[in-house]
Formats: sequence, C-alpha cells, structure tokens
Amino acid sequence: MSDPVPISVLDLAPIADGTTAAEALRRSLELAQHVEKLGYRRFWLAEHHNMPGIASSATAIVIAHVAAGTSRIRVGAGGIMLPNHSPLVVAEQFGTLESLFPGRIDLGLGRAPGTDRETMLALRRDAVGAENDFPAHVQELRALLGPPSPGQRVHAVPGEGLAVPIWLLGSSGFSARLAAALGLPFAFASHFAPDYLLPALEVYRREFTPSASLDRPYAMAAINVVAADDERDAHRWFTSVQQQFINLRRGAPTPLPPPVDSMEGRWTDSERAMVHHTLRYAVVGAPDTVRTGLRAFLQLTDVDELQVTAHIFDQAARLRSFEIVADVLQ
Repeated sequence: MSDPVPISVLDLAPIADGTTAAEALRRSLELAQHVEKLGYRRFWLAEHHNMPGIASSATAIVIAHVAAGTSRIRVGAGGIMLPNHSPLVVAEQFGTLESLFPGRIDLGLGRAPGTDRETMLALRRDAVGAENDFPAHVQELRALLGPPSPGQRVHAVPGEGLAVPIWLLGSSGFSARLAAALGLPFAFASHFAPDYLLPALEVYRREFTPSASLDRPYAMAAINVVAADDERDAHRWFTSVQQQFINLRRGAPTPLPPPVDSMEGRWTDSERAMVHHTLRYAVVGAPDTVRTGLRAFLQLTDVDELQVTAHIFDQAARLRSFEIVADVLQ
C-alpha cells in the first residue's frame, strides 16, 4: 500500500490453558517488544475482571510493566472502564505513568464495567448507574489532567497539566457521539461488536466538533487477525478464539483453550452462527488472504488507524501472526 495506515495492538494478556498469569504478562511484554521492532504505533491493554483467561485486570500496572520494557511504542489502555473507578484515581494513575514514560501514554476510556454485576459491585460499591454518569466523569477526568482552575481544591498529583491523550472507546453509537461532541479520538470495538461499526463511524465523523486536542476526526477500529504461513494452520489457531467465545456465552469463561483440528461437535448450530456473526470481521489465513482481508476492511471503514488483536495459544505463532500483518500492510 502506497500510504500505509498505522497499525496498533489490542492485548488482554491472555492466559493460555495450563499456564499462569505471570506467564501471560511475560508474553505480553515479549509481544510489545516484538511489535515495537516491527513499527507498530501503539500497544494497548484492556481492563476486564473475574475472567480466568485475562491477566490485564490491574491495567495501569500492566501498562507500566510494558512501557518499562519498551522504548518507543506508545502504551495505553484500551481501555480503562471508567464506571469502576473515580476520575481522580484514574488521573493520578495515568499522571504517574505519563511522568514515568513521558509522551508514550494513551488513556482509552470505556463506558461498560468489563465484568459481571457482582464483580462490578465488588470493585466499586456505588457503581449502580455509573454508566449513566460516564459523560460527566469523562469531563471531570479531562479537567483533572488539564491546567488548574482558580479556586480548585482537589488536584491530581501527578496528573495535573500533563494532558495525557484521552480516547473514547465504544461498541455502539453512544461513545461515538460523545467523542464527536468533545472533539476526542474514537476507537471502535469491531472485534466483538460488528453490527454498529459503520453507523458509529458515520455518527462520529458527521457530528465531530474540533477541540484543543484534535482538529479533525480520528477513528481507529479493532479487528481479530490470525495469520500464519499456511492457511490451514491459521484456521486451526483461530479455533482457540472460537472456543473461548462459546465458553463465555455459556457463562463459563475459561483460560484460552488449545486449538483443535475441527470445531465439529464442539458447538451447536446456534452457537456457530453466533460466533460467525460476532467475529465476522475477523481475518484468518495465510499472508495473501490476510492482505486481501485487511485491505477490504480498511476500504470499508476508511479508519485512520487499524488495531489488531489476536489470542493465539502458541506464543511463537502469535509473534509470527503480528509479523505477517506488518509485512502485508507496510
């Protein structure tokens, strides 16, 4: 491609079956170091709780771990689930990160709790209805990271005046509309919410209002990509993601399962239809297939940046997958 679109990573520090969270965190750092060498722009980690297959629950700490082990790539949250936290705590955490790793930290904010109701209440006992307060909490957080106001009594130290870049994340039109109104960059979770991708991007671009931080819309979309040198190998690695989605929908989340040769007998017809629909923008295959699929997705969405996520059971295959993506896009 003559003018390559920047590519980034969305990582959940997946815990593979038979391994530990410590191993998952080590593998995430190894992946970040690998994609930094390949020219990826960002490495984001996502907040989820009470999930046996995800090690990035203490997201700010994992961001520090990855940023300390890299030198150039931007590291951030994709995202922090704001209903779980007070804006002041988030401002202090990301002010600290920005102080430690200046110019390399991104703060993506999500409106969902990233967990079940019982865990949400364990995280923040006054969280009932917090999703409705999301716009006000975003504004409060922006103020805490901005310059002090006359008479202001509560300050984020560190954080105040550091202007950590804030993104809004979404899987529907709500955050797209809010990002447009506030003049913020927007990232869409098309890796699990395909239905609202194009409407959300259209709303964001149509309603965007320039701000001090952004003079034009800037949109990023996440997509599942499993690439391998052999088409059959790629589809086999992808069965881990398919199994994990089924387990989650059955209400029994698990660590990332090992791949299988066939999904036959492992899902019902309705489950198969659900997985194919949810992951309909996934790109799986050998380099030529991946090149064609990613170009089609970029043409469909016209996003400014592409974010790739890949839960692959084998670490060497995972590293190779991101290498292939870089090769076919750059």
